[in-house]
Order: sequence, then C-alpha cells, then structure tokens
Amino acid sequence: MSKYEDADLILKLYDLRREATMREARNWLFTFNPTSVQDVIEVLLGEHSGHYRMVISYWDMAAAMVNNGAIDEWREHDLAAKAENRRRAAHQAKLTRSLKKAKSARPPERSSAELSGWEEFDRDGLLR
Repeated sequence: MSKYEDADLILKLYDLRREATMREARNWLFTFNPTSVQDVIEVLLGEHSGHYRMVISYWDMAAAMVNNGAIDEWREHDLAAKAENRRRAAHQAKLTRSLKKAKSARPPERSSAELSGWEEFDRDGLLR
C-alpha cells in the first residue's frame, strides 16, 4: 500500500473511536494540567489512563504521518484531482461552445449540384 492508503486506513480505523469516546478523552485531557512526572504516572495508573493514552497516541500517529510525508501525498493527490477536474470542465465548456458555434454558423441546405464549403474558407479567412 502507498503512504496515502496506509494513512487513510489508519484514520478510518480511528474514526470508529473518535466520536464520543475520543471527544470525552480530549475534553478530559484539556483539563489535565500535570505539574510533575508523578502526576502523569498517577494518570497512567488511574481511571483516566485510557483517555490519556487514546489522545496521546492519536496525536502521535497524526504527527508521524506528517513527518513521514503522508500528508504531503494527500495534498498532492487532492491537487492532482482538482487539476484534472478543472481540465475536464474546461474541455467540456470548450466543446459545448464549439458545438453551439457550429450550429449557429451552419449554412442553409443546398442542392448537391452547387459547390459547397466556400463559407468555411471565408469564415477561416482563407479567401481574403
């Protein structure tokens, strides 16, 4: 798997845990203000151990993805997709304009005995 797919999979797995449990853990961590290593050890051995480990490991994983270039790959993937969508939209608009122009510039029907096609030469400026 590419880095992008790895990171996407990890985030999808954590998405399952992020909802209520992760919010609760983050809210608790924002109120946690340790003043010593002993405070952190007490938390790791206490009732909020899961909250602490969940938030710290999630942030550690997000930082690792940034440090290993997974986020850059996401951004490059998104930029490439946006550029491709813009290119396709521009092509579709150009095609639509040219079809409208061709419909409006279509000469009236003539009999097969007459010469035809001179209007195109004139329109393209080849007869001047």
